[in-house]
Amino acid sequence: MGCGTSKVLPEPPKDVQLDLVKKVEPYTGHSDIYKHFIKDDCGAVIKAGSPSPPHHANPYPGNPLPAHQPEPRKNKVAKYRAKFDPRVTAKYDIKALIGRGSFSRVVRVEHKATKQPYAIKMIETKYREGREVCESELSVLRRVRHTNIIQLIEVFETQDRVYMVMELATGGELFDRIIAKGSFTERDATRVLQMVLDGVRYLHTLGITHRDLKPENLLYYHPGTDSKIMITDFGLASARKKGDDCLMKTTCGTPEYIAPEILVRKPYTNSVDMWALGVISYILLSGTMPFEDDNRTRLYRQILKGKYSYSGEPWPSVSNLAKDFIDRLLTVDPSDRMTALQALKHPWVVSMAASSSMKNLHRSISQNLLKRASSRCQSTKSAQSTRSSRSTKSNKSRRVRERELRELNLRYQQQYTG
Repeated sequence: MGCGTSKVLPEPPKDVQLDLVKKVEPYTGHSDIYKHFIKDDCGAVIKAGSPSPPHHANPYPGNPLPAHQPEPRKNKVAKYRAKFDPRVTAKYDIKALIGRGSFSRVVRVEHKATKQPYAIKMIETKYREGREVCESELSVLRRVRHTNIIQLIEVFETQDRVYMVMELATGGELFDRIIAKGSFTERDATRVLQMVLDGVRYLHTLGITHRDLKPENLLYYHPGTDSKIMITDFGLASARKKGDDCLMKTTCGTPEYIAPEILVRKPYTNSVDMWALGVISYILLSGTMPFEDDNRTRLYRQILKGKYSYSGEPWPSVSNLAKDFIDRLLTVDPSDRMTALQALKHPWVVSMAASSSMKNLHRSISQNLLKRASSRCQSTKSAQSTRSSRSTKSNKSRRVRERELRELNLRYQQQYTG
């Protein structure tokens, strides 16, 4: 929901868990300290990957590829094929570039023997930021096996690149599917949330906190109506061993989905994922955000107060049980917030909204989603057009900034802690 990414990267993971994925050639490493990053066209340091068209969704959402490619498609594919390690191209046919980031490329491939489609994310690990994100993702994806979490198939490693072979989710983003449908009810919402909650519950039992749950990171596996939802993009995830201190301190996330305890720079737990799921649930039922303001400070104030409303369409048609579910997630005190297991046992989810109105919420949700997307894109374009050519045209304006949070902390921590 929006036109840009909005996050800071976490600290490099301190521990790597059991490797359950085939690993082809270990990383040899460098002693050099790399200070330069590949930039996007606007000079931004951005996360790897980009959303592909609805029929070829990418497991690493980020900045979209330009609508008009200057090079012929065949030349483009050949260009990226030439960059790949021969061991990769010996096993996989490179079909199309479906995403790119500041230090990575994501391509759609086909396994030569089985003809099965996959996505390969090629990460330039000679860049510090690429190395950190790669290590973070691998520390998680090598451990997980769950139907609602994107699957890592195998890994090829060279001196300065890592090739991650992933499942290819082709069903599109969650809200693209909702807009395309002709009907969406509370029962449909609970079906989606059951899958996401089960994936999050699984992650939390392993000591993994996603830290960047948002609609763009929830993809359908295939275009069919019976497709499962998959959680993707573990670039900001934190993986801890059993028995480790579960408290985290890194400031990271996407502003509209970030939990209050992160804003006041307090040690936090995996309950930050549950706050984000509260935001997602609110959007899922309305197409609007519970906390939103173009001014970052005002946005953070709203989040710290935990004040949102159920005004406007379609909220009068949404059940009280659904609102209770959201209220128990958007709780400022993390100790009062539902866990993933508790959320799965909430009456609204358990009953699949059986007692709720079966009114079709599609029209209001779609209108609100499209209106917000249009507004955000226009706002981004306007902001970029007013910057001078010497200024940094980047996603930095959309990132969680440490300086902002320091100032916010000085002002509001006393009020927050009561």
